Amino acid sequence: METHLLAPQGEFELLRKPHHPKDNLRAWDAADEYLIKQIAAEPINADCHMLILNDSFGALSVFLHPFKPVLISDSHLAQAATIENLTRNKLAPDSVTIRHSLYVPQKVVDCLIIKVPKTLALLEFQLIQLRPWLSDNTRIMVAGMVKTMPKSVWEMLERIVGQTNTQLAWKKSRIIRVQVNSEVDIPNNPYPVSYRLENTDYQLINHANVFSRDKLDIGARFFLRHLPVNRQARSIIDLGCGNGVLGLLMAEQHPQAEIIFIDESYMAVCSASENFKHAFPGRDQARFIHQDSLSGQAENSADIIVCNPPFHQQHAVGDHIARRMFQQALKVLKKGGELRIIGNRHLNYHILLKRYFGNCRTVASNKKFVVLQAINSVLP
Repeated sequence: METHLLAPQGEFELLRKPHHPKDNLRAWDAADEYLIKQIAAEPINADCHMLILNDSFGALSVFLHPFKPVLISDSHLAQAATIENLTRNKLAPDSVTIRHSLYVPQKVVDCLIIKVPKTLALLEFQLIQLRPWLSDNTRIMVAGMVKTMPKSVWEMLERIVGQTNTQLAWKKSRIIRVQVNSEVDIPNNPYPVSYRLENTDYQLINHANVFSRDKLDIGARFFLRHLPVNRQARSIIDLGCGNGVLGLLMAEQHPQAEIIFIDESYMAVCSASENFKHAFPGRDQARFIHQDSLSGQAENSADIIVCNPPFHQQHAVGDHIARRMFQQALKVLKKGGELRIIGNRHLNYHILLKRYFGNCRTVASNKKFVVLQAINSVLP
């Protein structure tokens, strides 16, 4: 695994989160390198107000730390990786100010550095949110890998911000420079969006970076018909909660239980919180946690964990996140506690569950999805 990024002012050691000994993915990509190369060749005032959006694991923040930038990120893992990588390179963690994805700056931005996120709705939200704080003199650089930058990125930038100028591709990455046009009308922000959950009275609010924000996805629809019921349960976790739809239905079936909503996306946790409060006004048996999987949960503390595991982290596809969730779930569940998940059939999650739990039962299946149950039968 390559862990050292060579930059104009030195060499930095960078790691992804979560760490895995067999992980061969770098903590940066060619778009990060391209940005670093371009920024190093241009004069920037030391006291400029700099914002960085969507830094994957802190490569840009580490490189730009002398400018004391503000990093806006929706990802708990990206935020934690940034702090770790600053510390790893003997840089002050507070040299970068980290803010969540709903943050609004309080003064004009002099320099805006953007990595194109996987969800373009998030980019649209960010551009509209920040547009009032951009001036004709704001320097804007937008970067990403060519394969992740469809034509709609340019159209969005020109519709919301101003004229674009694209640099030549380098190592399959691109940089777009944007000139703010003060005559461009700032559109109303379409996010969050909402829809009524079918067969219920629940109106689901979804912030821009929430998976399947416009309608209930087919996997969740299937899973909702096969959720576990345990009237004795007192602690239930909706892991990777998204907008919290699984937790809402579990709360409805288990009024005596505390429901814990966990996601590494700040916008997901905010959506779940708003949805629960609208569905159950005055009910306080819920917690909403922005964290890395189950890292902060006590062992032997949960009766049920429900989960629709992600099979990608940003643009990287794999089962490493799911594997970690399953391993942690085994520790967090009480003896006799249940993990119930849904996954695409081809992902073969039953193999992992049998490896970690020693058991796995198919609850339901169709041509595309399978709902699986694993019980913690291991003595604490």
